[in-house]
Amino acid sequence: MRWSVGVLAEGDEVMSHEQILELADAVAVHSGVATGIGQASYGAQIIVDADNRALAEQLAKKLFSEAVQEAGLPPWPICSCDALSEEDDLEPDMY
Repeated sequence: MRWSVGVLAEGDEVMSHEQILELADAVAVHSGVATGIGQASYGAQIIVDADNRALAEQLAKKLFSEAVQEAGLPPWPICSCDALSEEDDLEPDMY
């Protein structure tokens, strides 16, 4: 099953446009997008294939950490990781 996983790391340095572009390039191979310009954080939304939410989040964290290293960003701790499956995305909102 395909999962869209958002991963966020927070630190103590404001990220520049160039730094986040480097992260965007590094996560692009995983159909990812990066965030964090002008913030003391950086993040990415990554697409992964996994059997369940826990495995999707584990894989996304690994890929995110590799992308952070490739981009040359500071290795800040991950503060959040949230996965949404294709099935979750198809369920109608209940009001």
